[in-house]
Amino acid sequence: MEHKKMINKKKLENLSSQLIMLLVLLVVLFPMIYAIIVSTQTNAEYFRFPPRITPGSGILENYSEAWHKGNLGRLLFNSTLISLVVAFGKIILSILAGFTFVYFDFKGKFFFFIIILITQMLPLPVRIVPTYMLMSQLNWVNTYWALTIPFFASATGTLLFRQLYMMIPRSFADAAKVDGVNSLQFLWHIVIPLSKTNIAALFLIEFIFIWNQYLWPLIVGNSQEVRVVQIGLKQLIDTDAAVNWNVLMSGTVLGMIPPLIILIVFQSSLIKGLSLADEK
Repeated sequence: MEHKKMINKKKLENLSSQLIMLLVLLVVLFPMIYAIIVSTQTNAEYFRFPPRITPGSGILENYSEAWHKGNLGRLLFNSTLISLVVAFGKIILSILAGFTFVYFDFKGKFFFFIIILITQMLPLPVRIVPTYMLMSQLNWVNTYWALTIPFFASATGTLLFRQLYMMIPRSFADAAKVDGVNSLQFLWHIVIPLSKTNIAALFLIEFIFIWNQYLWPLIVGNSQEVRVVQIGLKQLIDTDAAVNWNVLMSGTVLGMIPPLIILIVFQSSLIKGLSLADEK
């Protein structure tokens, strides 16, 4: 009898935990769900009182207007290209930096590593003015160069791969040297395959981070050719008339699709990377 009570108590606790998690999930997802619902409604349906939280009948018109009025095809291409280039650039430089700090001995190695970490403490607004002046002197304003290269260096990525490579047994490197394998071959054939999970996790994080950038693209990317989707959504707001929130939400939903795809593709690698980090 007592055993049965314990089982029922455990089932009740599990049910309570699941209900709480479901409630939290609904609270977190509600803004996105409501944006999707609004993107399907006509103006009349959106301004109806009390507000309706069911899909409307204006989905085709809203998404078509958002796509053409906001030139979202070009903007989504720009944002995707910039995010991919920065993510790959950060990963490559971080791998090389982490590998260098672990497997090479040079004067001032620890000092340079500390300097790299200090750069992580500088907020973006502090770096904007000198970085913009540099981009202006290089004539990179309103170019893809200004939107990508300043983000390549990553103190977080360098620290991540340095700590990972420090856990790889030193005997691997010694055995590779005995077999006549040079440093680049050791990096490509041994170290990088062991880093796949971390590479995928960092790629996901950096892609979404760059996709969500607003301030820097606003400053250095004013031309339509290099404008990103976060800045371009402003084109859907007509300052001379009432805002068509249904059209704006349609553009917002379209802007969420690429990072959502990346998240779905790499989520398992991210979870695996975090679980491995906990185990270590």
